Amino acid sequence: MSRFILKAANSLLSLIVLISLCVAGTYAAYALWDNRQIYSAAEDVQADMIKLKPVIEDEDSGGASFEELMAINPDVHAWVVLDNTKVDYPVLQGDTNLTYINKDVYGNFALAGSIYLDSRNDSHFSDAYSVLYGHHMEKGSMFGDLDLYKEEAFFEENTTGMLFLPDRAYNLEIFACLVVKASDDYIYEPERWQTDINGLISYAEENSMYLHEEVIEKMKQMSNPQILAFTTCSSEFTDARTIILAAMEPYRAADQEDD
Repeated sequence: MSRFILKAANSLLSLIVLISLCVAGTYAAYALWDNRQIYSAAEDVQADMIKLKPVIEDEDSGGASFEELMAINPDVHAWVVLDNTKVDYPVLQGDTNLTYINKDVYGNFALAGSIYLDSRNDSHFSDAYSVLYGHHMEKGSMFGDLDLYKEEAFFEENTTGMLFLPDRAYNLEIFACLVVKASDDYIYEPERWQTDINGLISYAEENSMYLHEEVIEKMKQMSNPQILAFTTCSSEFTDARTIILAAMEPYRAADQEDD
């Protein structure tokens, strides 16, 4: 009798293990499918948006074509590009910093969210310091490629980008790469630097992984320097964030011709 009970118990245990493995396998398959769906949806939206990417229409002002994008969503205020990365997206701004954290440019729920400007910043990018947010996605999607700048060779060789607005454009010159806490007031309180940005520049000099000193020196000579921050999640510690800082220099057609 005891052997029968032991055999039955072993059979039951084996069945439980088998069921557990099946459940785990099913969940893993679902998680993989769901992950692919998230990335596929983000890629589909980006493919649609890239067809509407603004081009400079007025060489004198740098103003770009935003009519089609703004017809889809009036919260689109800019388009940002970081050269030699996958960062090539429209920039939105919501009423709060949660508006577009999980919403695409069409206003639909999307875990990948959108690239968006801090709600406390001026939507016309007239502030001395502006902050852009984006999720850290695999394959470099959204702001996933900010990780590239944590490689010294890439940081040294890739310093350029552009910010397009309806009435003007800016050349972007990357000058710092930092890893900070999500609670870092120096980075995440844009209102702090609107009257005097020198404190932020000093903070970058003291805390960056890498710096381009020549860009910093050029900013120090400007009467009204402007800085654009790019921020995304990072893996160094629990609430780590990767920060890329770029100087904003008004676009001039002659600059592009000289290049």
